[in-house]
Amino acid sequence: MTTTARPYVGTALDRVEGMEKVTGRARYAYEHSPDELAYAVPVQASIARGEVRAIDVQAALTIPGVIAIIWHRNAPRLAPADNAELSVLQSARVAYRGQYIAVAVAETLQAAGEAARSLSVDYAGEPHDTELRADHPGLYRPEKVNAGYPTDSEHGDPDAAMEAAPIRVDATYSTPAEHNNPMEPHATVARWDADGLTLYDSTQGASAVRATLAALFTMPPANVRVIASHVGGGFGSKGQPLAPVVLAALAAKHVTRPVKLAVPRQQMFAVTGYRTPTIQRVRLGADVDGRLTAIVHEAIAQCSTIREFVEQTTTPTRIMYAAPNRRTTHRVVKLDVPTPSWMRAPGEAPGMFALESAMDELAIACGIDPVELRVRNEPDADPESGEPFSSRNLVACLREGARRFGWADRDPTPGARLVGRTLIGTGVAASTYPAYRSPSQASARLEPDGRYTVRIAATDIGTGARTVLTQIAADALRTSPDRVTVEIGDSALPPATLAGGSMGTASWGTAVVRACEALREQVSRSGDLPSAGLEAAADTKEEVGAQERFSRHAFGAQFAEVGVDVDTGEARVLRLLGVFAAGRIVNPKTARSQFIGGMTMGLSTALFEESLMDREFGDYLNRDLAQYHVAACADVRDIEAVWIEEDDPHLNPMGTKGIGEIGIVGTAAAIANAVHHATGIRIRDLPIRLDKLLR
Repeated sequence: MTTTARPYVGTALDRVEGMEKVTGRARYAYEHSPDELAYAVPVQASIARGEVRAIDVQAALTIPGVIAIIWHRNAPRLAPADNAELSVLQSARVAYRGQYIAVAVAETLQAAGEAARSLSVDYAGEPHDTELRADHPGLYRPEKVNAGYPTDSEHGDPDAAMEAAPIRVDATYSTPAEHNNPMEPHATVARWDADGLTLYDSTQGASAVRATLAALFTMPPANVRVIASHVGGGFGSKGQPLAPVVLAALAAKHVTRPVKLAVPRQQMFAVTGYRTPTIQRVRLGADVDGRLTAIVHEAIAQCSTIREFVEQTTTPTRIMYAAPNRRTTHRVVKLDVPTPSWMRAPGEAPGMFALESAMDELAIACGIDPVELRVRNEPDADPESGEPFSSRNLVACLREGARRFGWADRDPTPGARLVGRTLIGTGVAASTYPAYRSPSQASARLEPDGRYTVRIAATDIGTGARTVLTQIAADALRTSPDRVTVEIGDSALPPATLAGGSMGTASWGTAVVRACEALREQVSRSGDLPSAGLEAAADTKEEVGAQERFSRHAFGAQFAEVGVDVDTGEARVLRLLGVFAAGRIVNPKTARSQFIGGMTMGLSTALFEESLMDREFGDYLNRDLAQYHVAACADVRDIEAVWIEEDDPHLNPMGTKGIGEIGIVGTAAAIANAVHHATGIRIRDLPIRLDKLLR
């Protein structure tokens, strides 16, 4: 085995699949075309609640090339699922406008589309409710919230402490529904044969899709293979199997031919998840020196009537600042709306907007600099669990960010800086995200030619997973990256957790390191290399389950400078700086892209993104990227992401924390705080539209 002293973890290695992508050789799900391929176009419900009485399919079946129209009367039967969203075409019930009620399958995409449009559907409609409001009579306390967190938490007597506090903030903040909108839409090519089901799927987790589809179609997981070689983004929407992949497999089974299905952009606003809107009340009590004595954070959200999903909106408040009296709660109401799901930094993104906006309001009430206020309330240990932090460098991020941003020169007076017809303001907010790690498996092989092959069913959704795993493997094998091939994106490989929760590198990397260590041990014992090579495998379930009890989180600080036109109310972000403490950075090049991508998404959250519900029809009105606005290049003027060195031995063999999501957290609050500093107007409901400022 070749040895090298050079550590490749920490170097800016180019993407190992970069040439494939720029030359077009990288194949995404929809680009696979088996023989005898048919095309599927789903049909969505046009009512928000009720039943499908009948579907007249006669006209559709006369269209040349149409193979079948599938609906609940003739669809293959599926096993019951805990997630009712996956019971596609299994009943007449309609739970929300846009739910799949049929699918047209044809020889061409055009014929399938024409057939879908020609269907005549008879409904039995019922009154619907799609409005989230703080006084909704259907609000209830769920048993738990996303990621398994307790629904509520309470320490001390926050009400009494709030009443006694000399300085108080009591404000309500709201965030709208937001839709993920990855560049590549959800797409699947499904093929059945004697061996079972093969899916080419745009997913963040091939292993999870295999397990779910195997259960639905009552077959062993070994008879399902999911291939996701390249994925064009997900932002959480592809983190779990949803209705489209089930529909593709069901349609292929019905027509006994391979079927290709891509979700049009317009349909993604109903069937592929979204971030729930929130209504959040934050109350902060502090002494005259700005030290918190009480924190109360209460969140209200929505879910569908067929599946409960409750975003963990107030959980970051539990670990952020020291206060002896605290309460955090979640309440949810079931509405006749699509099911919300994961969207980048679920919980932290909307929750920290409210908390960090309230902290800015507290700083103003106390007459204390917003950076200094956060430093004064730094906890010694996790306020919720009492466990020590594995590492916590929020203060270092705030100090370094203030230095780089020129914060010391800031006049705290709102509305004091006018340049031409533009009011200029600056704002700050903190960021945090948990450092998760999940069990995964990997194998490492020394080939007869002296090269190495590492296999794991990880997924690269554009983040650079292949590249960082190559670097991690090269260091563990004490060789160079050009001698390592990493195979991912296939459920036939050793099973792995999904690409989500900012835990991919930590989880997969641990398995890769352990497999490579085992291979090195085999090589040292074997002497001569066998003609067939050598292979070792690792499973990290026991290691992950036995890890020490620490509170593990990444932290960061966001600084924003905005300009607001005094005549039009239009707000522009002029500068954005993020400083992060996220363990060891494996690849500075791909890491910078992740941080900047998250910050750009946070900018988009602050100023643009908003899905608007039409209560009469029970549907989101803006259903494409012409009407659902996201930040474009012209909106991202000066954006910088840096990090501080952080050595944390309590994480994983690489010393890494996740970086995919922390960039979005805190950005919207920093921008909103900057807008207040510029104008003196506090916007508590996102996005920050010009009409809100002009009012």
